[in-house]
Amino acid sequence: MKPLEGIKVLDLTHMLAGPYAGMVLADLGADVVKVEPLGTGEMTRGLLSDDPNNSFKGFGAYFLTLNRNKKSVSLDLKDAQGLDVFYDLVKSTDVVLNNFSAGVVKKLKIDYDHLSKINSKIITCSITGFGETGKHSSRPAYDQIVQAYSGGMSITGADASTPTRAGIPIGDLGSGLFSVIGMLSALLSREKTGKGQHLDLSLLDVQISLLTYMATMQTLSGVNPEPIGNAHFVHVPYNSFTTQNGFVVIAVITDAFWQELLNIVDIDNLRKEEFKSSTGRLQNQKFIESELNKKLSTETSEHWINALNSAKVPCAPINSFSQALSDEQVIHRNMVVEVDHPDGGKVKMPGNPIKLSYTDEDSFSPPPHLGQHTKETLIEWCNYSESEIEELIKKKVIAT
Repeated sequence: MKPLEGIKVLDLTHMLAGPYAGMVLADLGADVVKVEPLGTGEMTRGLLSDDPNNSFKGFGAYFLTLNRNKKSVSLDLKDAQGLDVFYDLVKSTDVVLNNFSAGVVKKLKIDYDHLSKINSKIITCSITGFGETGKHSSRPAYDQIVQAYSGGMSITGADASTPTRAGIPIGDLGSGLFSVIGMLSALLSREKTGKGQHLDLSLLDVQISLLTYMATMQTLSGVNPEPIGNAHFVHVPYNSFTTQNGFVVIAVITDAFWQELLNIVDIDNLRKEEFKSSTGRLQNQKFIESELNKKLSTETSEHWINALNSAKVPCAPINSFSQALSDEQVIHRNMVVEVDHPDGGKVKMPGNPIKLSYTDEDSFSPPPHLGQHTKETLIEWCNYSESEIEELIKKKVIAT
């Protein structure tokens, strides 16, 4: 049993933020049905699909990963009869998720105002770049655009002259996660009130939220923070360091950790009274880091990680993807899973990080072919007959 079994979701999303949100819901057991246009389907079906290194049997890495555990209905929403079919699906749906540009769902007549007249308990979620209100709501936005707008890029990188986006697309993925929080909140609210509602989720809003205490520091001080690479503005040593065969990160946030670190590295130049306090270490950051780099570069990353972990000094190797995905703790936590392809074979990808004590079933069905589940969904959700479905196929309103 999975926690969201019985929840029906119509997924109208494309690219990353929306599909990631739908994937999380699907992993948790929701019945997530992609509603895709006729012909080529959702745009990520074609993304990397011909790349020999990043595709498998015609499915690119994006589509393979983000659409596991989902079904596909191929439907022409711009056709009046196709819109009626969509409305029939909505009658038995709990959530309709989209990440169209602001205003598109209203133009298509699939916004909350239209859908709530069909199903008063419907929950709708729109993920847009700048939100559905305000004079900038119609601006186009992608991950890096909102990373830049939010200020996040201004504190990322080696220095102020080289603003850098986060390597992980945090603008899209953060918004996907917050939309899941919002949809689950709306579902819980509906349990209490019997009423559905609309969720207006903005990528920019999410990035502003993720600034957290650093934004408050700016409003208090009036000072704009600048990037400091892998260092910390309070704790020393808290940085990445070079080893004989790679890099490690050490994060000393207490004086006790500092003493344990000294016991491991055994550097006489660092056994100064003033370095025993965090304030003293911060005032001598460059010297301390230079001395550590000299010593750490004499042994391998594995040597230092084993020694530091034995003393419980916070540390980590800077892993490549292949190292991270083969880490024994990652494997133990079932965070690398094999997902079937609908045409046979398996693909390894990240697993589900949500570990529940009671409803903790992990299973992963293949990402769907376009329209693979059109017929069964219309029969199960809408009680359509075989003849009705065949007529819609002939009229090119749906495809299977």
